[in-house]
Amino acid sequence: MNPACFEIVFAAFAFVLGSIVGSFLNVCIYRMPLGLSVNEPRRSFCPHCKYQIPWFRNLPLFSWLDLRGRCANCGATIPFRYFLVELLTGLAFLAVWLRFPLDFVIPFWILLSLFLVATFIDFDHFIIPDEITWGGAVCGLLLSWIFPALMETDSRWVALLWSAIGAVSGFATLFAVVELGKLAFGKKRIPIEPDTAFSWTRHGEDADLRLGEESTQWSEIFSRESDRLILETKEFSVDDGAVNSTGLALEFHFNRVRLPSGERNLDGIGRIEGKVSGVVIPREAMGFGDVKFIAAIGAFLGWKAVFFTIFSASILGSFVGIAVLLMRRREWSAKIPFGPYLALGATIWMFVGPRLLEWYWNLVTPQF
Repeated sequence: MNPACFEIVFAAFAFVLGSIVGSFLNVCIYRMPLGLSVNEPRRSFCPHCKYQIPWFRNLPLFSWLDLRGRCANCGATIPFRYFLVELLTGLAFLAVWLRFPLDFVIPFWILLSLFLVATFIDFDHFIIPDEITWGGAVCGLLLSWIFPALMETDSRWVALLWSAIGAVSGFATLFAVVELGKLAFGKKRIPIEPDTAFSWTRHGEDADLRLGEESTQWSEIFSRESDRLILETKEFSVDDGAVNSTGLALEFHFNRVRLPSGERNLDGIGRIEGKVSGVVIPREAMGFGDVKFIAAIGAFLGWKAVFFTIFSASILGSFVGIAVLLMRRREWSAKIPFGPYLALGATIWMFVGPRLLEWYWNLVTPQF
């Protein structure tokens, strides 16, 4: 067999392997945010009827096309995302195989797999699980020791040191951004009609906050213990008690509220309702999961990639944010996850980042 045939065979193997890995990534994307094991049950199952899918109906790419995106047992729709993740993973594995030396193939396959899981979970749930962030950072350190070429050195211990520097620099940089952003933009006044009805209703360990027609889960509002939500009330009542009409600004923390009678623990309250004229909500510059995520990126790619990734992700996120504003689709509770842009920025670095930097340097540096 000539070398060209070998190249085609190995390229096809990389794509097929990637699509198979993508099938497992779909399991991670669905189960991890729900706290379900990715190992038990071992077979994939339909989220609607819980039917465990046999292997011959769980072939990457082909099964989704053959079943026309529906469960073979109950007929429920299987989201296109399952096919997309398998396709993207196959293409990612193929691109890495064609672009990089062997020392980079396995680490970059793992890293791009982490990026795909983080991206789709962040889009759906606005979180990046610790298994991806802290687990990715540990994996990056280990792989840098096994494959020191990742850090452009022949010494395993030097590579481990540079990997650790990359992780620490990424974590420290975004942590500083989060803290400074909290000081500058830690609260936001929400435009609201006067005398808008509100209600806070407990549901088990969590609660719902309803303002007019908008409803938000209580736990999604607060990121840290010091966060405060302020409702400027016209009147309110607690657990169907006496109506207060003092014009008091109710100051909520996640687990307590300040009332005219004093501070009360929310665990002992079932419902607060009334009318509001103003709302001030807490907000973060970005989630702490993004801070841990950039640490994982730094552990795999080094400190140069960290700063390129943060810069490019900020540019990409800004374009998307401007587009959302122009389309007038933003609501007061809307969030824009930053993790997918970090993943995309790091991917750009992997494939063309150093060349982009070289081009930019030559552009801005006077030529003599």
